[in-house]
Amino acid sequence: MSKISNNLYNVNVASEKVIITPEELKKKLPMTELAGKNVLQARSVVDDILNARDPRLMVVVGPCSIHDMDAAYEYAKKLKELAVEVEDCLYLIMRVYFEKPRTTVGWKGLINDPGMDDSFDINKGLQYGRKLLLDLAEMNLPTATEALNAIVPQYVQDLICWTAIGARTTESQTHREMSSGLSTAVGFKNGTDGNLTVAINALQSALSPHSFLGINNEGQVAVLKTKGNDKAHIVLRGGGGKTNFDSVSVAHCESELKKNKLKLNIMIDVSHANSGKKHEHQPLVIQDVINQVHKGNQSIIGLMVESNLEEGNQSILPDKNKMKYGVSVTDACIDWKTTEDILRESAAKLRETLPQRESRKL
Repeated sequence: MSKISNNLYNVNVASEKVIITPEELKKKLPMTELAGKNVLQARSVVDDILNARDPRLMVVVGPCSIHDMDAAYEYAKKLKELAVEVEDCLYLIMRVYFEKPRTTVGWKGLINDPGMDDSFDINKGLQYGRKLLLDLAEMNLPTATEALNAIVPQYVQDLICWTAIGARTTESQTHREMSSGLSTAVGFKNGTDGNLTVAINALQSALSPHSFLGINNEGQVAVLKTKGNDKAHIVLRGGGGKTNFDSVSVAHCESELKKNKLKLNIMIDVSHANSGKKHEHQPLVIQDVINQVHKGNQSIIGLMVESNLEEGNQSILPDKNKMKYGVSVTDACIDWKTTEDILRESAAKLRETLPQRESRKL
């Protein structure tokens, strides 16, 4: 390569490393018959909730991000037990987030940097992520994640039952096109400023077929043509220093969905701006939302809750042995005891209400 070419190509790229293909990863960690059956069943339940055939609320609950496999498995076992207990009213889905969007810089999640040391061993991160999802699927515990990098779904999407598109990426054409081809239901969050328009536009885009560049299962660059995803819905997370979980905000969202001829399916993220970024406020938001459903709201179909074994969050330390077990390294979470109590309380209140939702209108 000539000196001129050296000054034109990959000028700011320091290095590159080829990683495992989706096909190779799936050969190492193949889908089992039991896991596949459970994932299909979970997706069917979510579909029934979104199409008013199931009156329950789905609750995407779990750590803001997964960074410790042992803690993730412990949390999953606890959540599975609670899921069985409240399954008549709530359909619990474990939040298993492997990728984290950063406003500037910071830890980008388990898949990108499993060692939390800037080593970026993505091959290892992909294997950790797929192994956890596979084990949880075999436990019959549904899982949800955020689709951030457009390539990652080829590695893990077959094990997921619900997918989020975050507030920072809802406006992205890449993520809207990708969502049109995902095999799961997709929740688009409103913008970071609280604006609903970007999410409404995203829903309309995801419903439509698209053609775009991506990778196939063999890791080859390919033109992907999608059918459109009719399971997309909105997630209210507040923004711009304001909340939008209250009944007035929900009614406004319903009006916007109707105006754009979209299904009246609304999920409430009880964290982020809706809790004023104070994890201890999440139970209060949950109580308010459940009360709306109790009083007859028909559009709210679910909740998102940031929860971990222990409350709060912590910084990533060079010596990982000095870090607290079961504590988030990203957003602060409520602890397990609080999670258990508020979800049991919610289920108890919903038991007398769900029969009224069996004929909810979309």
